[in-house]
Amino acid sequence: PAAAGTAPPARAAATGARVAVRHTALGNILVNGRGFTLYMFTRDGRARDRCVQISGCRGVWPLYITHGRPIAGRGVRSGLLGTIRVGRAMQVTYAGHPLYTYVADSAPGQTAYVGVSMFGGRWFGLRASGAMVR
Repeated sequence: PAAAGTAPPARAAATGARVAVRHTALGNILVNGRGFTLYMFTRDGRARDRCVQISGCRGVWPLYITHGRPIAGRGVRSGLLGTIRVGRAMQVTYAGHPLYTYVADSAPGQTAYVGVSMFGGRWFGLRASGAMVR
């Protein structure tokens, strides 16, 4: 507790996850703040995460979460950014697609896993327009 007459300690401001565009072997695609590819899952509905309901999926395809309003990097349409609540986390969405990273991506801009079939669906990248990258 703060001493009488003093203000309570300041809380750190929530920071939003960054979504950017990066040029890759598949063209310009959405990436996270560290330059790693962001993926969408074909089994998801609009603003609905289905991966979280599939055993083991979330461990391989972690949700791209945010602790504040997502931040649009250069080339990203801020109006297409959003969030959905998944349990206690806020998952970033783009054009209604929940976004994920992939645990096996080892370098920024890697696209070897775009189009992979896993957990009953396919995992694609996204363009700044919101279109799938196959």
